[in-house]
Amino acid sequence: MTQPNNESTNHYQELMDRIPDHLFVKCPVCGANFYSKKLGPFNECPNCHYGFRIGAQKRIAMICDPDSFTEIDAHVKAPDRFKDDTKYMGKLAKSRQVTQMDESVMTGIGKIDGHEVGIGVMDSRFIMGSLGTATGEKITRLFEKCTEAGLPVIMFTASGGARMQEGINSLMQMAKVSAAVADHGEKGLLYISVLTDPTTGGVTASFAMEGDIMISEPHTLIGFAGRRVIEKTIQQVPPKDFQRAETLLKNGFLDQIVRRPDLKGLLAKLLAWH
Repeated sequence: MTQPNNESTNHYQELMDRIPDHLFVKCPVCGANFYSKKLGPFNECPNCHYGFRIGAQKRIAMICDPDSFTEIDAHVKAPDRFKDDTKYMGKLAKSRQVTQMDESVMTGIGKIDGHEVGIGVMDSRFIMGSLGTATGEKITRLFEKCTEAGLPVIMFTASGGARMQEGINSLMQMAKVSAAVADHGEKGLLYISVLTDPTTGGVTASFAMEGDIMISEPHTLIGFAGRRVIEKTIQQVPPKDFQRAETLLKNGFLDQIVRRPDLKGLLAKLLAWH
């Protein structure tokens, strides 16, 4: 067999170097490899319909009527008492640059098929969508504003859980947001929770699972403790579909699993019925 010479090897490497990054994508759920343009406008795996993680701005553009969303509390930030943690401040600065947001959630009032609604969208690009004091403050204010105005709320969750850098201050947000959700519900107002990949930790243990209607995207990771923590605790290997939306639906924790192309239409129907 003829061995490749240095010239052919260098030519091959040159061709490989010309291939743009992210030209092909691998689905983390089904393992399918495909041309990135096949993700389509909804960033969805063409094989298993897993929704790839997207930013808050793109999510709002998918769901809201054009030019109908008005952001509120955009510049609420982590309190100054954390400023001495230089490593944490660096993470915040990097996340703000990547997301063009001051915190891990974007909140505001928008319209879906003409129906006015409060909307909160967590962004996994911002320190993994973690729940910090400013995140909890923004979500609480959203529910309070909608309670006063008599508006329903749709919350898109995507989070790794409570923000460790803020300690007990972060954990307190679980109770604070839950109290605002309860006040909203006591007024007879609708709360729709849409769980997206991933929804875990303290967010799952509080407002993510408190919706009147519980919806998820296909194959969303939903849980409290991480898989490895559970394996070490129970000394067993959980099933492959453990903590996936399909398993939660089967066991009554979700009302429906909805693909991204169908989500706006369903939300519009639910708001109209409400």
